[in-house]
Amino acid sequence: MKAPAFDYARPRSLAEALALLRRHGDEAKIIAGGQSLVPALNLRLLAPKLLVDIGGLSELKGIAVADGTVRIGALTRHVELMRAPEIARHLPLIAAAMPHLSHAAIRNRGTLGGNLAHADPASELPACCLALGARMTIAGPDGERELAAEEFFTGIFETALRPDEILTRVDIPAVGADEPCAFLELSRRSGDYALVGVAAQGAVRDGGLSRLRLAFFSVGPTAMLARRAAAALEGRPITDAAIAEAQGALAGDLAPQDDLQASAATRLHLARVLLRRAVHALVPGAAEKAA
Repeated sequence: MKAPAFDYARPRSLAEALALLRRHGDEAKIIAGGQSLVPALNLRLLAPKLLVDIGGLSELKGIAVADGTVRIGALTRHVELMRAPEIARHLPLIAAAMPHLSHAAIRNRGTLGGNLAHADPASELPACCLALGARMTIAGPDGERELAAEEFFTGIFETALRPDEILTRVDIPAVGADEPCAFLELSRRSGDYALVGVAAQGAVRDGGLSRLRLAFFSVGPTAMLARRAAAALEGRPITDAAIAEAQGALAGDLAPQDDLQASAATRLHLARVLLRRAVHALVPGAAEKAA
């Protein structure tokens, strides 16, 4: 199929892009890398009257580290995240997730902001943002506003972005050397959407975990923080019993549904398997030592 007819604009500044969105409202769509939007256009799932191409806005690109924060422009491409030494050093969770994100051709064109604004519940980067406590900066007609990742993702392919707003950057606290991470997902084939995945970030104290954040994806309408499971492991020896308690708590944290790929029960079982693996990756050998 072919996309329906649309007009095209390539603004030269963020202000110009925002003016176009304000003028055209729901009839306009932002395009950056286009890796999700173009297929949706071709399938006629979307039919905007205007595409606003922000790909040339240099002010929305780049990675910088200052005052303990990694600031990533929304137009930073996946391949740049994958290769950037700043990401490998300060946000190893994102570095670990990037090879799982689709295929090389997609990573070459897709952008961080586009991925997050698309809000696919099976995508890796929203879960990483939840696990890392990311904050999103959004530009609109009344200036900038900032949202925590937990507030940004609101539903299946839905975010807190309004039609006249643009996600401009993501700020993430830099991770210390004593703060391990784990990224795991299960999919039928490399590059497929995950049946279940987890992004885990925490700190090790006296052989146990503190400040643990477990973000699961492909188990609900959005990436989801498993708060009950994390609380079951927080500040206590990592034993098999503690892990089993955390696994049991996942039923109250996640909201998997039946679909053509897997049943809700299968996804919950796989989430529990990944939780155990993630804990062992965060604190290698802890359960065996405590047993």
